[in-house]
Amino acid sequence: MRTYISFDWAIKKILRDKANFDVLEGFLSELLQIDVKIQEILESEANKMTEVDKYDRVDILVKSDKDELMLIEIQYDSEVDYFHRMVYGMSKLISQYLQEGEPYGKLKRAYSINIVYFDLGEGKDYLYEYRGEFIGISQNDVLLPTAFQKDRFRINTVSDIFPKYYIIKAKNFKKSKIEHSFEEWVYFLQTSDIPDSFQAKGIEQAREKLRYEKMPDLDKQVYQRHIENRRIEMAVTETAKIEGRKEEKITIAKNLKSLGLPNETIAQATGLTIEEINEL
Repeated sequence: MRTYISFDWAIKKILRDKANFDVLEGFLSELLQIDVKIQEILESEANKMTEVDKYDRVDILVKSDKDELMLIEIQYDSEVDYFHRMVYGMSKLISQYLQEGEPYGKLKRAYSINIVYFDLGEGKDYLYEYRGEFIGISQNDVLLPTAFQKDRFRINTVSDIFPKYYIIKAKNFKKSKIEHSFEEWVYFLQTSDIPDSFQAKGIEQAREKLRYEKMPDLDKQVYQRHIENRRIEMAVTETAKIEGRKEEKITIAKNLKSLGLPNETIAQATGLTIEEINEL
């Protein structure tokens, strides 16, 4: 039975190699619905973390053959301000790659692609795209670029200038039937499995290059430690959530008890046992 390494490990160890660009190109092409060719992998200031500044933690930063910047991050741990961090990270990235003295029109399209394995916001879908437009308050019309701007900057809408944000909530993918080619990639992100029937762009290359059994023995050992550490971290996080919910129930029960409600009613409202309520 073939097994495959996880996408985050592939990004850290394998997909930075030019010989493996085709895997990442396929993933990006299917997501963005454009033909992506990678020119190079860049290093960004966003990879750094200091006590005085909050830099977006970047897994991989790609520059396409059209000079477009594509920032891909995989996030397992919950962060309440993750949306804000996405904006901050892209702002730093754009300013970093606009050379001093260059006109603003030199800015190229930037993409923020976020693969998250925690409950970010409230939403049931597995793929979200930010579509920012300027809408008239009284006329409700969309502000469009002039014909000159369209020709000069090769855009169709004003939003074509602004960064594009994508959020892939891999845990939310629960379809039993694949309907679109990108869903094959999402299935892989969720399961680290690539069925033989999958044919999305880059999937065949991933099937060949991300196979666990082809890794050197030392890399296998390191990878197994990585997987085990991730399981431990997830268990610790889940335990903290359970304990937090229990503490919240106890606080509610105390408030209800102070109001003189019967223990049986409090038990029904909180899910605590009568014994637990008696001990408060």
